[in-house]
Amino acid sequence: MPLVPLQADILGPDYRVETISLPPDDEGPVVATLVKLEPARPTGRAVLHVHGFADYFFHTEYAQWWAARGYTFYALDLRKYGRSLREHQTPHYVADLAEYFAEIDLAWWRITTRDGHRRVIASGHSTGGLTVPLWAHERRPDELAALVLNSPWFDMQGAAWLRSPAARVAIERIGTSRPRQQIPRRISGVYGRSLHRDHGGEWDYDLTWKPLESRPVHVGWLRAVRRGHAMLHAGLDIACPTLVLSSARSHFGQQTVETAATHDIVLDVQQIRHWASSVGRHVTSVAIEDAIHDVVLSRPHVRARAYDALATWLDAWVRPDADRAGSDEEDGEGHDPDHGDHGA
Repeated sequence: MPLVPLQADILGPDYRVETISLPPDDEGPVVATLVKLEPARPTGRAVLHVHGFADYFFHTEYAQWWAARGYTFYALDLRKYGRSLREHQTPHYVADLAEYFAEIDLAWWRITTRDGHRRVIASGHSTGGLTVPLWAHERRPDELAALVLNSPWFDMQGAAWLRSPAARVAIERIGTSRPRQQIPRRISGVYGRSLHRDHGGEWDYDLTWKPLESRPVHVGWLRAVRRGHAMLHAGLDIACPTLVLSSARSHFGQQTVETAATHDIVLDVQQIRHWASSVGRHVTSVAIEDAIHDVVLSRPHVRARAYDALATWLDAWVRPDADRAGSDEEDGEGHDPDHGDHGA
């Protein structure tokens, strides 16, 4: 496979980016995009992060946190999202979550075979937090050291009838006959405004790639998600340590900036905790007080607690395995250069 020099990314010169060509679908050419941040002191370890719905990678603080600990950080903008979205495409649409396995496979090859990383942590947020364990269960790569799932979408939130057999049958039938039919829904935009710096939030990102009002939901795509939920609920067999981070509480009533800034107003955190053990054999679930849906975009003191929990889990369950494998001794990295700095 010919190697193309990586280019500077929109996030700045420290971030390099490459386009991954994929087989065309019924809408035409398809690509994914891999973003990379190198650490100052590489350890042979890496992280691959996959975003959620109506999202893309702009989480520089999260990338820098991992890089400070010697991990080469990679983030994948999936097909039809963010950097990978093309004008001829229906944003985010796939008929099967397994379609994403192609770009995850190609990213994994670049990380492990091309770039030589022996131990890789796979990270996923929201829909990405569902897709990543499904991929890991199917592929079982030898280099997979751990999973970090940030508010993974493990079930259909909302009224109980949405999870009923009748609802599942309706989604299956309409998703088969009219897959691109949109599902009516009301989006307040409060969550987006609570994040973006032009609307009172802290973060700067492209509103054409991550709109304040989210994106339309199509029945065929929801069918794919519900099939993914069914696979998870049946039980996955992932042996590596898994960390599931979520907010301590959800809020689905009247939404204000304050509720959006201190609750998950997108997913039901009780469902996340209920299904966490279905991921595999070794799962740690941590609820972060006052966290939002994307935990690492919470207010500074809240995400400091999230990073502290992540560091504690990493040292307890992932780093000792790496040390026994000899990776630290081989790389001359016998300690974490920033150990103890778990904040923003």
